[in-house]
Amino acid sequence: MHKGLEVNLCGVTLKNPVIGASGTFGYGKEYEELYDISVMGAICSKGLTLHKKEGNSGIRTYETKGGLLNSVGLQNPGVDAFIETELDRMLSYDTVTIVNLGGGSLEEYLMGLEKLNKTKVPLIELNISCPNVKSGGMAFGIKSEVAYEVVKEAKKVSKKPLIVKLSPNAEDIVDMALSCEKAGADALSLVNTFKGMAIDIQKRKPIFDNVTAGFSGPAIKPIALRMVYEVKKAVSVPVVGIGGIVSAEDAIEFIMAGAEAVEIGSGNFMNPLLGKEIVENLEKWMNENGVSSLREIRGII
Repeated sequence: MHKGLEVNLCGVTLKNPVIGASGTFGYGKEYEELYDISVMGAICSKGLTLHKKEGNSGIRTYETKGGLLNSVGLQNPGVDAFIETELDRMLSYDTVTIVNLGGGSLEEYLMGLEKLNKTKVPLIELNISCPNVKSGGMAFGIKSEVAYEVVKEAKKVSKKPLIVKLSPNAEDIVDMALSCEKAGADALSLVNTFKGMAIDIQKRKPIFDNVTAGFSGPAIKPIALRMVYEVKKAVSVPVVGIGGIVSAEDAIEFIMAGAEAVEIGSGNFMNPLLGKEIVENLEKWMNENGVSSLREIRGII
């Protein structure tokens, strides 16, 4: 693999900038059956919470023009069960393991972090798009001052570097990024899904039991790219770009906009071999264009 593909994310070396995004890569097992996932720079776990969650009822995914709506919810076995049954296998892959952690309250985040401190997980992605049960369900990642408090307290507890995952539904994404950086975030990843919905016109009711759902896929790429560009111009910590990446060219755009690395989400459902193909095509593009290191093109816009 091209040495120039290597990236340093919070002191952890990734062999390339391609990461399997949380919620789309499971814990690696399903993709392991399709290709050698050690070609990936990193894989990110399905979002974990302190306690087991069953996820949402009704229809969970719904394809729309240029994208995907999902209402899976934070279905997961809980941090303890993950550590006991899934983590060793994830760590055995020859790639970097990132654990995505959410919570319904500040206390849940902190207790989850304390448990993960005792593991060999090198990086944690803190999902602040979770509904805050104590504030009527508004996500922690909507208001900058709320996010600041969560990240500040999380940093006091975590012994691992924290990549804070930002929601595009924040009141002001740049202000949110600056608040998280000020609170001690080691890196930022963006964007999480946009809030969307769909209606069944025959039944005359929403497709999803929860009415709204998370919108992702190629249709969001131009907005996600703009947000990554604006955030990277404002902060000094590394940024991981997410949103509608379905080709090496898409990944290169995010890197040119300033991203240190990229996460591949819905694209994995469209093409389960996408991670491998993007790594291969990134290397091919670098060779064809005389680029010896991604540093040469990162943030050139």
